Amino acid sequence: MTHSTSSVAPGSLSASAANPAERLIAGAFYDMDGTIVSTNLVHSFLYTAAHEPSVLRTLRSTVVGLAKVPVFLAVDQVSRVAFNELLFAGYAGMFEDRLLEQAQDHFATVLRPNIFPGAYELVENARKKGLRQVLVTGSLDVMVAPLARHLGIEDVISNRLEFKDGVATGRLVKPIVAGANKARFIQEYAKKWRIDLLESYGFSDSYSDYSMLSVVGRPAAVNPDRRLRMAAKEHNWPVLDIR
Repeated sequence: MTHSTSSVAPGSLSASAANPAERLIAGAFYDMDGTIVSTNLVHSFLYTAAHEPSVLRTLRSTVVGLAKVPVFLAVDQVSRVAFNELLFAGYAGMFEDRLLEQAQDHFATVLRPNIFPGAYELVENARKKGLRQVLVTGSLDVMVAPLARHLGIEDVISNRLEFKDGVATGRLVKPIVAGANKARFIQEYAKKWRIDLLESYGFSDSYSDYSMLSVVGRPAAVNPDRRLRMAAKEHNWPVLDIR
């Protein structure tokens, strides 16, 4: 697919220079993990750990990564932002050019085989409606871009690693795309692109994205966890199973 995709850096959004008289458009904002694909951030981290440039580094990173999985899951139950910070600290020492090289293989190996069957129809229906489509995810920009291109999604709002001299510090560029921060990014994006949020759609599987769904006029719970399913029932939001 030749469709181009742009990545929107956290904190870089500014007011659009669009003509105020231009008609507002609507958007479709998608969470990624659990909503579009069945994988999550831990899968991507373990993939990169298993593809370090040397056998020794690969072995060390993989063993350490697997040992931390229970900790990742426990922290995620408390704070999605803290989970992101802890997980991406494991990227410290990884080379930027190496991650760029791995991006397409990561897509082919980890993401593409795990795209939910109904995701294609979901995106195509939004395209037919003329919606501007955006992935809003805590995953890394470089790893998400191939998926967005494959699906024909225009933009990506995602996390970025901080690099010094081409080497990851293990810190994310702030503000971190996670939890309630997603709502803020969507609002800033809508301001820039003159998107009518009341007419826009939001899709997520997790209650941690409740605020993201609440800022659009047409939210939907996709493959929802128990808490989001309950909230969707309370607010009469559509519940979709696209697995």
